[in-house]
Amino acid sequence: MRPATFLKTLFATIVIVCTSNAASADARPNIVLIMCDDMGFSDLSCYGSEIPTPNIDRLANSGLRFTDFHNNAKCSETRASLMTGLWHQQSKNLKQPGHVTIAEVLKGAGYRTYMSGKWHLDSTPPKRGFDRYFGFLSGAINFFTGTDWQINENLMRLDENVYQAGKDFYSTNAFTDFAIDFLQSESQNLDRSKQPFFLYLAHNAPHFPLHALPEDIEKFRGAYRKGWDAIRKQRHERLMELGIIDETWRLSERDPKVESWDSLTEEEKTFLEPMMEVYAAMIHRLDVNIGRLIQHLESTKQLDNTLILFLSDNGACPYERLRTDVMVPGPVESDIAYDARWANMCNTPLRLYKQYAHQGGTLTPMIAHWPAGIQNGGNLCHFPAHLVDIMPTVLELAQAEYPAKFNEQTIHPMEGVSLVSALKGLDHEQRTKPIFWEFSGNHAVRSGDWKLVAERSKPWELYHLATDRSETKDVSSEQPEKLEELAASYDRWADRVGAKSHRQSMKMKPSSQSQLFDLEAILTKD
Repeated sequence: MRPATFLKTLFATIVIVCTSNAASADARPNIVLIMCDDMGFSDLSCYGSEIPTPNIDRLANSGLRFTDFHNNAKCSETRASLMTGLWHQQSKNLKQPGHVTIAEVLKGAGYRTYMSGKWHLDSTPPKRGFDRYFGFLSGAINFFTGTDWQINENLMRLDENVYQAGKDFYSTNAFTDFAIDFLQSESQNLDRSKQPFFLYLAHNAPHFPLHALPEDIEKFRGAYRKGWDAIRKQRHERLMELGIIDETWRLSERDPKVESWDSLTEEEKTFLEPMMEVYAAMIHRLDVNIGRLIQHLESTKQLDNTLILFLSDNGACPYERLRTDVMVPGPVESDIAYDARWANMCNTPLRLYKQYAHQGGTLTPMIAHWPAGIQNGGNLCHFPAHLVDIMPTVLELAQAEYPAKFNEQTIHPMEGVSLVSALKGLDHEQRTKPIFWEFSGNHAVRSGDWKLVAERSKPWELYHLATDRSETKDVSSEQPEKLEELAASYDRWADRVGAKSHRQSMKMKPSSQSQLFDLEAILTKD
């Protein structure tokens, strides 16, 4: 064969091989993590709520609903564990070395990596493994302007550039717009489009301030006139009907600080009722946008081999906020959050709230949807799981190796367990690793059916969750040996990861996180 002919043949062969490799899509699943913000345990229709959430329900009805999935009870700390697979104390919300993010590992394994929404951690997403980013770097924003809730500055970013929100901006819509745009834009690149993708969609809804579109608010006018007592009972009954809870999940007593709805004056009801109407509207808009993402994945024939995980960063938020003269929630100029009154209802049937290590702070709805991998759609999963389990789960499915070192730093080993067998319906009743919590002195340890938990400044409480999932009967005085065993386990963990010990927490001031509006002062104000 002449040299020229040989070179032509070799070149043609290389082109055929390269084209063939580019055309063969990676069979590993796409991964989508959707996190909402400050949503209570019973705020979705598929978890007992009166708020219609048909798109999220669709994921639940053809996927798995977890009944025992836990977070870190606080925004940044939950995101730190989600991103690293470590207890949040080990990375100090990504400020401390010794960790690697899920995006960095997946990017190294050949995944496209995108994020849209709330970051609330150190550094920025593009510096921590994400190819594209749109969202805000802080903890809360005005939903209509994108400006930071606390300092009123613009912390919105598109990649590393400052982004100025336009006239028709509403964050829940915008985060979904950019998430879909990221997926679409690289689908034009033949090589990139054959790579699986990782999308982290971190919505700020339904976190305060209570901002919603007028047409959404109208859908819920009058829906909460019956008040929190009646709806707590209604939600509890609905949860029972759905099979998510049973008789071991007793409806906890209304928070002792919260008055009965019937004891309120008409003026007080008129002030409090719209808060829940707007909150419901925010969840409705969240559901609409999740439907848009589902539709995109379906239209591009990617839905079947995409694992979608939906969860909340913590339980319902009991903070009272009223920072402007606008008394009605909803519009851009308002700045209102509901307080412990409605939060107690949103966490039905649980006790306490965001920031607490009790179930009301840590237990979240978690939905897994993956038609190609979950064979028994519509079922419940009772495996006790935690955020630290997501990293090992995703890496197993992505066939990605967790590094011992990253950027010349030694990395802490992952703290969780893979949930792949639970997703497949295998061995989902047993967990060998304990689960731990500590934030701001509120702390707990869960081992098997036993949970030892304490509010800061207060003594240990012990609950047998197999018979008391709502933590209504403290059995610490009846089980001193179990208390001692779990307390020692907690303090060993706290010492290892840098969490507060029980002794340190006992020396702190009592928590002031559970808050109520002073209705008399507000409503008699000139």
